Amino acid sequence: MGTSWSQFFPPTPQLTESTLPNQQGKVFLITGGYSGVGLELCSLLYHAGGRVYLAGRDKQKGEAAIETIKQSSSSSSSSSGEITFLYLSLSDLSTIKPAVDAFTATESRLDVLFNNAGVSNPPPGSVSAQSHELQLATNCLGPYLLTQLLLPTLNHTASISAPGSVRVTFTSSIVVDFQTLPTQELFALHVPHPSAQQQNYLHSKIGNWFLAHELDRENPAVTFLVLNPGNLKTALTRHLPAIVPFLVAPLLYHAKMGAYTALWAGLSTDLSLEDGGGYIIPWGRRHPSPKGDIVRAIEGGAATRFVGFCEEETREYRA
Repeated sequence: MGTSWSQFFPPTPQLTESTLPNQQGKVFLITGGYSGVGLELCSLLYHAGGRVYLAGRDKQKGEAAIETIKQSSSSSSSSSGEITFLYLSLSDLSTIKPAVDAFTATESRLDVLFNNAGVSNPPPGSVSAQSHELQLATNCLGPYLLTQLLLPTLNHTASISAPGSVRVTFTSSIVVDFQTLPTQELFALHVPHPSAQQQNYLHSKIGNWFLAHELDRENPAVTFLVLNPGNLKTALTRHLPAIVPFLVAPLLYHAKMGAYTALWAGLSTDLSLEDGGGYIIPWGRRHPSPKGDIVRAIEGGAATRFVGFCEEETREYRA
């Protein structure tokens, strides 16, 4: 329980804009890059000299975010890199391959894929373009397809880079540590509840852990990680009753703190290939005691089953 509560009051982050090495020559793709954690992460990497692809479904918001990043106080730094908007909608699988095609038409490498975008507690009955429950689609199916289509580029980059430096992150949540599911439900994350949106959200966040674990096992040259970015003041809470963000406001941090968590997962030299499949907690630490019932479910084949479901549901959108 001590580790769980320490996620509400994390120690000082170790990898920030003041300690981040120059990222010139590296390429990053960040989903949900025009708000919240994604926006902060794009800014950190751009100002460190990286080539950043800000991915999202709203071109106008994306381009406005890019302009804001370029005009920010750090933009005078000579180490500023490049930043480009990339259109994709994780809730519409048909948009993902065209986005990857556009990316690979320009880039031959990808150092870190940050699967950052997500949705939480939309109105009951919300579905994706392909009629999947919206949180399952946006948080799991879309990121799974995006990652699979980018694997050739990620593996190529790994072949010419330091071992363990090419990474993919998936975004989970503190709810994974504080809520419990029956064993049979852990084996059926793909079955949505008709009206219990918080339960569906929890399913998708456990699903992100399952994806990181299985994809790491299947792709030994790339390091896959799952992270809880932290409790943050972002638009992710927009669908919750207004009283909820008000009540928890004293426990919420600026979105940049969540970007520090992702930055550590994506770039820290304290992590290696051996850490693949691991869980990262705020503001950049290995989870010392991942939740036992989920670990047992993974060992029992739940993660393999979930990835099989994601594979089946996304296969036709690869061509």
